[in-house]
Amino acid sequence: MKKRALLLSSLVAMAAISAVAWAQRAEYPITVIAPGKGPYTFPPGYQTPWDKIEIMVTAKMSPNLFVLHGSEGLDPAHPDASGGRAMALFGPDGVLMVDTENRQVAEKTLKAIRSFTDAPIKVLVNTHIHGDHTGANAFFAKQGALIYSQENLRNEMLRPPARANGQPAPAPDMASIPVGIYNYNPAAPGQPGITFEMNGETVDFIPMMPSHTAGDTIVRFRKANVIYIEDFYRNFGYPFADQANGGSIKGMLDAVDLIEKLAGPNTTLIPGHGTLVKKHDLLAYRAMLVDILAKVTTLRNQGKALKEVLAANLTAPYDKTTQGDTQQSKDRFITEVYDEVKDFPPVLDGKRTMPTHP
Repeated sequence: MKKRALLLSSLVAMAAISAVAWAQRAEYPITVIAPGKGPYTFPPGYQTPWDKIEIMVTAKMSPNLFVLHGSEGLDPAHPDASGGRAMALFGPDGVLMVDTENRQVAEKTLKAIRSFTDAPIKVLVNTHIHGDHTGANAFFAKQGALIYSQENLRNEMLRPPARANGQPAPAPDMASIPVGIYNYNPAAPGQPGITFEMNGETVDFIPMMPSHTAGDTIVRFRKANVIYIEDFYRNFGYPFADQANGGSIKGMLDAVDLIEKLAGPNTTLIPGHGTLVKKHDLLAYRAMLVDILAKVTTLRNQGKALKEVLAANLTAPYDKTTQGDTQQSKDRFITEVYDEVKDFPPVLDGKRTMPTHP
């Protein structure tokens, strides 16, 4: 009788352990903190309170691949979640980072990483030049990271544009400049520039055609079935092509089409801003780009000035389904399209020098 009781007790304990293990075996990706939805308003003269912004683990893509992002409602440049997404792949081979967040929160980004690993920072890849993705480069280089990027991005960082008042920009901090470089090959789009085998994962740095900027990179984690697609796609606010850095709306269309070939139906796509998506979610975005390009082309061919095209409210069919659709976001998008349909220069030396409207 006593043996039967012990056996029954053991079976109950085993069942309890199995139930706990099952409950803990969550499917990935796991959203820890979703980005905000807004709407957000900021008073005139508002300055971002960097001391109040926190960097947190906001999603887990696998047991050792985490996404980091900032607080919502504090950063007017990115109110849904401050800065651009960063990622960390961690394990016995060290930490591989994707982007670094803003310079002002560098120590908070490191603190977030140290909340789940003490492994040394080994590798950092920059997906494009903007400060919310590269601002803490020098800080993480000093932690031991070797920085990688497209050669175009490195060149942009070495030769920053003059300030608005015409004064030359300050010399760059050389610690922030990528040292491992690669280039986009137009004859083989989607071909990795560099591949790393780290921490049980295969990671591809895939250089892109000029799209959001002239130096874009997407990052594919093959085993996790995840691709970080940076900022040529966003679902918070309207599209932004950084024409000053060689980006274009048409180039962003090319980028979306390449993702259609690289991603499977269940691949999780991680944009720099907005929510995580699958490739079918890009179809409506692509259709909007094509529609707006066609409508602006028609109006410009009719001799309409930019002011008249902006007044036509071409984004109206998309406003209800576009979070963060501020007037500034809409006007910037339409202005960029207006610039492009006047003149669309070819890519020279890996970069397209975009025109600007009068």
